[in-house]
Amino acid sequence: MLLKIGFLNITVVDVFDILLITFLFYKIYQFVRGSVAARMVVGLLLILVFSGIAEFLSMTGISWIFASLKTVWVIAFVIIFQPELRRLLLYLGQNPIIQKIVKVDSAPFIEEVVGASVELARKNFGSLVVITRETGLKSIVETGIPVQAKVSKPLLISIFNPRSPLHDGAVVLEGETILAAKCQLPLTQNPKLDPSLGMRHRAALGLSEQTDSLILVVSEETGTMSIAEDGVLTRGLSEEGLTKRLKEAFIMGTEQKSLKWGFFPRAVQ
Repeated sequence: MLLKIGFLNITVVDVFDILLITFLFYKIYQFVRGSVAARMVVGLLLILVFSGIAEFLSMTGISWIFASLKTVWVIAFVIIFQPELRRLLLYLGQNPIIQKIVKVDSAPFIEEVVGASVELARKNFGSLVVITRETGLKSIVETGIPVQAKVSKPLLISIFNPRSPLHDGAVVLEGETILAAKCQLPLTQNPKLDPSLGMRHRAALGLSEQTDSLILVVSEETGTMSIAEDGVLTRGLSEEGLTKRLKEAFIMGTEQKSLKWGFFPRAVQ
């Protein structure tokens, strides 16, 4: 299909190309908005605009300087925006569509979460960790204290230390990032639930009934590690069992969902 506008010949491919570039620039803007990188981009754009003005006004000296710098601009761009480029690549890699196409064989956050859970269980420190999947949890995150930090075993242990002001509530984890702590979760209304279960387990089940998130609980009373998913609570997991569950959920892919959890006994609700 060809559309003529004056002396321009615009095809459907051209329109699609323009829309795609617009979408990409918009997503990049959303990604860097409010960060240091956004101010650096503004500065870079000002330099480019000034370069164009200098060339238009035939300012030979300035134009020569900018022309000489063009050869190193790409390298400078990579160096200056290295942290943002790494975050962008990580963001793209964590996209559910990409993860379905490209199978990854590791998820670094699993080791950190498992290590922290085992240590918390050993110390009988209660914890509640929500690991997001496809369902957004913005309303849950907004009830807590923003953290926006890379997940690590020491950080999780510090958060759930009984002396920490953030220990009461849930940590919401998205990929390798702790979004927020001290978040409030909805409690399950299941009347058949074991009455011995505490508030953490009820909150974990409540969120698992409403979302596809996987919620990890460490009991403060018994030090038992449990996982809630799809309204089902699996209790008494070992370190190996917890690692296997997380790897099945976040590495092996959605095609094995029907086979997941079969290795472990399920708790009766």
